[in-house]
Amino acid sequence: MSEPNAETIRPDSPRPSPEWVFWLGLSILGGFYVLLIVAMIIADLFYTTPGHLLEAIARPEIRFAILLSLISCTITTILSLWVGIPLGYLMSRKKFIGKGLLDTILDIPIVLPPLVLGLSLLILFQTPIGQAIQRVVPITYQWPSVIIAQFAVAAAFSVRTMRVTFDQISPRTEQVAMTLGCSRHQAFWYVVLPQAGRGVLTAATLSWSRSLGEFGPILIFSGATRMRTEVLPTTVFLELSIGNLEAALAVSLLMIFVATFVLVLTRWLGLRGTGLL
Repeated sequence: MSEPNAETIRPDSPRPSPEWVFWLGLSILGGFYVLLIVAMIIADLFYTTPGHLLEAIARPEIRFAILLSLISCTITTILSLWVGIPLGYLMSRKKFIGKGLLDTILDIPIVLPPLVLGLSLLILFQTPIGQAIQRVVPITYQWPSVIIAQFAVAAAFSVRTMRVTFDQISPRTEQVAMTLGCSRHQAFWYVVLPQAGRGVLTAATLSWSRSLGEFGPILIFSGATRMRTEVLPTTVFLELSIGNLEAALAVSLLMIFVATFVLVLTRWLGLRGTGLL
């Protein structure tokens, strides 16, 4: 190996900056966004009092909104997983004609403005097929419309999450299982799906959290009727519309607490499932 000569190393050549300077720069750039989130939460906490929160929860219409939100978000999450797991697996493993078009269609609810999505659902159930369904089960401006509006958006996130999850699982494990006598569906249920456990948990968390914060499609498709289709986001809207800022902020804090609890719980369970806790 040749030794460095004097022309290679010069006393006046610039020295590389320490590594901590690089990490400090990244922390400063990303820290602005973190500070913004923390500042918003602190501002909310100091603007209201625990009394306002307890007073809001004591009102029957807000208790109804809490109950409907919890029930609808849970049902939506289950439906989203029922759709997200098979579609995500199909998109990850299979090549077929029109796959690119299907992939684009699945992303439409993510990029579509929420009000447009709600209007599209409203028009869909005014068509002859939609009206025939509503003669059996009333949907528009009834509580089932809340679940449909949440599902229309949350399922897209579930599909996308599950596709990424299955992409990270090697198909070789399924092939080995099938060479040992498993059928395709047995290899999926007993080999692939257990490996996708954390992805399923992530998809469920995203679906539930997205459903909890859904507002635009629900407002258009379900309305904001007290004690019928009122969920927590529409409660915030209704309280703001009458100038009751304290109640709106109290409900907003409740949503923040619930969403944070769900995120912490699911991440903790996910870590326990991997043996890290």
